[in-house]
Amino acid sequence: MANVNVNIRMDSGLKHQFEKFCEDMGLTMSAAFNIFAKKAVREYRIPFEISGENPNPETKEAIREGKKMKADPSLEKTYTDADQMTEDLLSDV
Repeated sequence: MANVNVNIRMDSGLKHQFEKFCEDMGLTMSAAFNIFAKKAVREYRIPFEISGENPNPETKEAIREGKKMKADPSLEKTYTDADQMTEDLLSDV
């Protein structure tokens, strides 16, 4: 099968880092992209996990707070009914 050229645009800093990575792995960038393409086609999926960015500082703080409350239930606020909880939640808005 004939080889063809494929053009890929990427940030120059990322290209430099990827070239260094490929060199460290004993590959060319072309070989690395071919490995990716062959695996993606063979498995009919992206061959690695793609996820969102790490949580922002506010979310990280909420996670820490939740873990702290789980470890020490006395820190949790409790309600006797849903109306009381709703009233309390809306009063913070």
